Amino acid sequence: MDTFNSLLSRQNAIKTVDMHTSGEPTRIIISGYPPLLGTTLLEKRRYAKEHHDDVRQRLMLEPRGHAGMYGAILVQETELTKSGEADIGVLFCHNEGYSTMCGHATIALGRFLVDTHDLEVFPRRDALRTVDGTTELRIHAPCGVIRVSVPLDSDEVTFLGIPSFVSKRGLVVNIPLTERGCISKERVTVDIAYGGAFYVLVSVQELGAKGNIAEAATAIERLVNLRATQEEIIKHPTERDLEFLYGVIVTDKTQGGPRGELGVCFFAGGQIDRSPTGSGVLARVALGVEEGWLGVGSDEWWGYESVVSLGKKTLGFQGSAVERREEGVVVMVKGKANYIGASAFVCEERDPLKDGFVLNFPE
Repeated sequence: MDTFNSLLSRQNAIKTVDMHTSGEPTRIIISGYPPLLGTTLLEKRRYAKEHHDDVRQRLMLEPRGHAGMYGAILVQETELTKSGEADIGVLFCHNEGYSTMCGHATIALGRFLVDTHDLEVFPRRDALRTVDGTTELRIHAPCGVIRVSVPLDSDEVTFLGIPSFVSKRGLVVNIPLTERGCISKERVTVDIAYGGAFYVLVSVQELGAKGNIAEAATAIERLVNLRATQEEIIKHPTERDLEFLYGVIVTDKTQGGPRGELGVCFFAGGQIDRSPTGSGVLARVALGVEEGWLGVGSDEWWGYESVVSLGKKTLGFQGSAVERREEGVVVMVKGKANYIGASAFVCEERDPLKDGFVLNFPE
């Protein structure tokens, strides 16, 4: 145990709590992350990208992480915690960089932040209110404040997303000959919707993939990003920092039961979400409302499954449109998260792989 304890107590160790939501990991960084400069959370996000990206790479990439790793950096002070509008802030990260919203990580954070009583990790923990057996907290994400409800007698976490909206309906994407190796069609019609991040939404039937759906989704992402340089199809009403395409969700309503559907999210340069993608659920509910088959404020729930959760009870997410505002639809999402473990990650200077690596096979 002497080596184990010495690693835990190293001054430069980064300590994390690891959880998963429907199989998708969340590595919550609770101590050891360098200070973030900036007045606003978005400024701190830019500072993290410009000055501490080596820490992200060490924790997300192999050998400490893997191709599907996801992280949450706790930010104790933001402009909204100071104003009393939020209880804690967070930055989301993955193998390629940083996200603006993450539903599966929000579900994990909700459970962890209510469970912890470490005031260094969560200084405002004791100020949280518990009413009728449910603890409420407000997490400041780069996209805005996410309201999370954690019942004390259940492991199901609920969150209310920021207003979500459809950015572009029925976008016809022309498929050039160079992409016909993975897509069999000349044109594919997609929708673009926002749920804290922008997604392309396309059914598997419309996609027309030639076998490898991941290759087809990546091709669609490239083509939509090209269109975005020519047209305003990815437009946020207030924040330019949020105007980028985060991922492509391929859906299948023939899977997932009579009131549900399967969805696979491809994001961050090739990552595949093991969960039903919580922020993607926000976007998909907003699209369902605009298409007219989902109601608002009627306690109407729709099930969202991933390739991991499909066929396994209680692993999927549920989404419901609770309110329509001028900025978009407020969506409620339900899901469950579980603990995996806790770690203290160290970095030995003589280690040639100390900064992490991506495993690429020669073509």
